[in-house]
Amino acid sequence: MADVNKVVLAYSGGLDTSVILKWLQDTYNCEVVTFTADLGQGEEVEPARAKAQAMGVKEVYIDDLREEFVRDFVFPMFRANTVYEGEYLLGTSIARPLIAKRLIEIANETGADAISHGATGKGNDQVRFELGAYALKPGVKVIAPWREWDLLSREKLMDYAEKHGIPIRAPRQEEIPYSMDANLLHISYEGGVLEDTWTEHEEDMWRWTVSRRRPRTPRPTWSPPTATATSLRWTMWKCPRRPCWPRSTASVAKTASAASTSSRTAMSA
Repeated sequence: MADVNKVVLAYSGGLDTSVILKWLQDTYNCEVVTFTADLGQGEEVEPARAKAQAMGVKEVYIDDLREEFVRDFVFPMFRANTVYEGEYLLGTSIARPLIAKRLIEIANETGADAISHGATGKGNDQVRFELGAYALKPGVKVIAPWREWDLLSREKLMDYAEKHGIPIRAPRQEEIPYSMDANLLHISYEGGVLEDTWTEHEEDMWRWTVSRRRPRTPRPTWSPPTATATSLRWTMWKCPRRPCWPRSTASVAKTASAASTSSRTAMSA
């Protein structure tokens, strides 16, 4: 491994970053500084301090970035009408440059020669974190464990945590089957069981709005307590002249036959 003396880790205290913390200590034999950002995600961030200290971290940063996030990132984004692919308001991605900015500031303050993040090696977050960091400090080393280690499943992460005595938020059988990202602007879910588009969302995912079916926990009751599931299937047929969506296969044959007859009549004329 490259010579790294101190690294600043973007740390949430969850399973992934807790494993990364221990992995950095063992793999790079370096000092780790943790940084936890309060972006209004609605969760208590102070427990991350005790957890990091229990794992031997001496320098722990927990910063309230909510005002800066809204003032310098969210509001300018709204004024620019920034929308991804016409519909996504960049709820997750707009926070990444701010986190990268603070990572570099802490690296400069603590004399760290590297930063690290928990973004997977297949998503856009790794690019957002790293380009932001390189723009502010071109020579900084970025450690992305998901591109280096072999812990490529949640089961392997759980095994690693158990083997090294890393405390996790919930027992294996109670682990949330998807990942969640939240801040003052939005909340979103991805991964896990949600990779299957036929999987219905869990009721517990309704945190900021009210589910249209009866919730398992006490919630506002103005919304209808029941829901009806409807499944639609669309089939597109290519007609001779233009795309069409017929009611049945028989109508397709009739349409195609009529078009063919009309074409032959025109040619003979």
